[in-house]
Amino acid sequence: MARVHLTTNLRRCVDCPTCAAGGETVKQVLDAVFAAQPRVRDYVVDERGALRKHVVVFVDGTAVADRGGLSDPVGAQSEIYVMQALSGG
Repeated sequence: MARVHLTTNLRRCVDCPTCAAGGETVKQVLDAVFAAQPRVRDYVVDERGALRKHVVVFVDGTAVADRGGLSDPVGAQSEIYVMQALSGG
């Protein structure tokens, strides 16, 4: 199973510790995380299931290419990082 890490700023909003989730694509893995932690979904994806504008997901150190369908492949030992951009001034 892939390991899914959500950054500290997301964990401040929703309790979502690092977890293992199965799936062959980013969408499948994130759907498994959302099933276990439903509140995190709205912080990561929009109503169509696409990544929100200020969210980026890395699989094994590479940013996902398919931000809309989340079809990028995930290996059984992949490390997935979900990050939300911070802004301010």
